[in-house]
Amino acid sequence: MGLREDLLRGIYAYGRPGIRAACGRRESARYEIKNQSLCGKTNVFLMCVCGLLILCFAGFEKPSAIQQRAIKQIIKGRDVIAQSQSGTGKTATFCVSVLQCLDIQVRETQALILAPTRELAGQIQKVLLALGDYMNVQCHACIGGTNVGEDIRKLDYGQHVVSGTPGRVFDMIRRRSLRTRAIKMLVLDEADEMLNKGFKEQIYDVYRYLPPATQVVLIKGRPSGDELTLEGIKQFFVAVEREEWKFDTLCDLYDTLTITQAVIFCNTKRKVDWLTEKMREANFTVSSMHGDMPQKERESIMKEFRSGASRVLISTDVWARGLDVPQVSLIINYDLPNNRELYIHRIGRSGRYGRKGVAINFVKNDDIRILRDIEQYYSTQIDEMPMNVADLI
Repeated sequence: MGLREDLLRGIYAYGRPGIRAACGRRESARYEIKNQSLCGKTNVFLMCVCGLLILCFAGFEKPSAIQQRAIKQIIKGRDVIAQSQSGTGKTATFCVSVLQCLDIQVRETQALILAPTRELAGQIQKVLLALGDYMNVQCHACIGGTNVGEDIRKLDYGQHVVSGTPGRVFDMIRRRSLRTRAIKMLVLDEADEMLNKGFKEQIYDVYRYLPPATQVVLIKGRPSGDELTLEGIKQFFVAVEREEWKFDTLCDLYDTLTITQAVIFCNTKRKVDWLTEKMREANFTVSSMHGDMPQKERESIMKEFRSGASRVLISTDVWARGLDVPQVSLIINYDLPNNRELYIHRIGRSGRYGRKGVAINFVKNDDIRILRDIEQYYSTQIDEMPMNVADLI
């Protein structure tokens, strides 16, 4: 793909974390590729890295279809709409493209990435910093619920890339803390969600301040009506008849949940709080997250869950879009989602990058019609949960 050498090293280390430990981070244990002499050629080592990259790109056995097709076009400076199903590496696609196009010597914001949730914007920042580790890239997440003064301080220091939510990003632009004169690329992650959920005006407000020649990249999931093709995710339902029977069913499944990491989805914040309290009263260890929680608390919960310190997370659909915790292999829809499109995003949190995943749907008598509608809409089959479901995870 013609990627820069320091980015290739970052990609390889990102795909194989042990390499980072062996090579060291940034200045602490750097060595110059030009000093590597294999067969008398200074570029052979880089060629080896490139070859390994094909095998290890961001943790995949090989670059996914969207990575193979989109990165080249974005790097060429073209406006791109990149569309792919969950778990195919969309985040790595645009992060690699953004990093490739940066001039690290220019300490100004050159790329702006907008996301629908604070957690997703923060995750994008972490991926950029990891992939750009050997580039000395500066990247900051501008998200609501955090200290405005800290945002201003970080932006004044100089950031090559800013990821963020539209409201806070626009606020920083209006305060003249985020200077847009050097921005050459705008990325909208989960673009379909952002344009459909009230972000349209905020995005336009931001766009008006960007240079006229700014490249635009839209990243989105499969369009409505596409066939569900999440390979490796087995889907089941449990008939619970009544709402009040769901809790006992979940308690019976708890031992199965803790085999791996699991996310339990509820449709409302109130239900998340209620279910979390009930589970804890029954001496089950769970954590929870929804949009009304303070940002610091949400970040702490996400950190615990990513590290594996917390194994069961109860959440609203704030967790359904784009967030990536590879260890998650079980999703439980305590409530069936309010619309069919959310179903694919929820269960797509498991079985990431070709791994195995299981989705279990709690279905009341009056939910059967909704379940069958989801089956028909996505041309998929959802069977009754077998007794040996733990063996499938």
